[in-house]
Amino acid sequence: MTREFSKIKESLASWGEIRQLLRGGEQGQLVPVVIPKDRRGFAWMSLVFLALYFAGMAALTDLTLIAAFLALLFLLLAMVTMWRKAIIEIEEGTTGVRSRWGAITGTLPPGRHYLWLPWDRVDAVVDTSTEIPYSAPIVACPTAENVPLKSIEFFLKFRIVDPVAFVRTIGAGNFDLVLSSAVQDAIRQRSRRVNTERAYDLRGSDVGDMQDALNRQLGRYGVRITGANIPDVQLPDQYQQHLATREKVAKELSAYEREWELTRKRRIDTLLMEIERSKKTRDARVVEVKAAHNNARKNVARMLEEQETEAQRVTWEIEARGRADLTSAENEAKALRRLAESYRDNRAVLQYELARKRLDVGAKLAENAPQALVVRTQQGQSDSALSTLLLAQLLPRISGTGTAQVNGHTPSP
Repeated sequence: MTREFSKIKESLASWGEIRQLLRGGEQGQLVPVVIPKDRRGFAWMSLVFLALYFAGMAALTDLTLIAAFLALLFLLLAMVTMWRKAIIEIEEGTTGVRSRWGAITGTLPPGRHYLWLPWDRVDAVVDTSTEIPYSAPIVACPTAENVPLKSIEFFLKFRIVDPVAFVRTIGAGNFDLVLSSAVQDAIRQRSRRVNTERAYDLRGSDVGDMQDALNRQLGRYGVRITGANIPDVQLPDQYQQHLATREKVAKELSAYEREWELTRKRRIDTLLMEIERSKKTRDARVVEVKAAHNNARKNVARMLEEQETEAQRVTWEIEARGRADLTSAENEAKALRRLAESYRDNRAVLQYELARKRLDVGAKLAENAPQALVVRTQQGQSDSALSTLLLAQLLPRISGTGTAQVNGHTPSP
């Protein structure tokens, strides 16, 4: 279903309807400019004339107090009416275009203003803050092969940045014609540069160049395009069927390609998993080999240490045995030397004992053996018979003693 162009217009309304028209439009049309009705008029002048009339009555007649009171009352009412009619309230987000005797003299910002002079007016109230959406469906746009597209929908947003230039130069009604013409021209130029089979690429494509071109054309009117895009493109029915077939084939091809890509990725993932598993197995084997190597090195080191310990133990045993044998030999030599010394000492003792025993035996034998008595006489004299007789008498007496001394001589054994 083809949409219609957005319509832009300006409306004449009272001050109470300006807000609704600027925000909601009128009968589906956009209303960025509202011409307010002048509500001031000259009604307050009649009240001034009445005040002057009653003032004259107070001066010329006897009803002085009543006429003076009425004159003051009508004068006060005239001033209040004039004050109320002079109040101008500009809505937030809008700008009022002020004129004097029909000539634009400036703008009025949002807020309350007072226009005391009757020839000061607000010619227009312009929406200067809202980004106004504008839709422009272009029908029968030819492509590079001169195939007319069914429609191209162009959407843009614009904002009035200079209300004086907009009101003075073009106005809302004329701007609608200018904007629609500029948009159609820009869309047709863009479609002429696109092949028919690539027409769907216009949807959501970059239209920055078109936006810049429209800004250059509409900038003199105080309008700036803030955004633009192409939301929809419709091809001719026959070409659309042909394109649908091609799209179906392309989708099937894309599906096969995706399936093959998934299969390829699955196989690649499987191979990668196998490779990772092999790497892990290899790393585990390497770890095991390193562990075995370390264990072998530890075992060899332990065996070497045990062999060295055993060799050290054997060496120590040999040394200990040698030292023990040496000590034993030394002790044995010492013992033999001491034994020899003992034998030598014992020999003298034995000889002493033997000699003593010999003496004891000799003493015992001497005690039991007969003892000879030798009587020594004077030298040179022969034994007399008297001495022999005396000696024979004395022998039995002295047989119990070992020695006898006769004549001062000790008998010898």
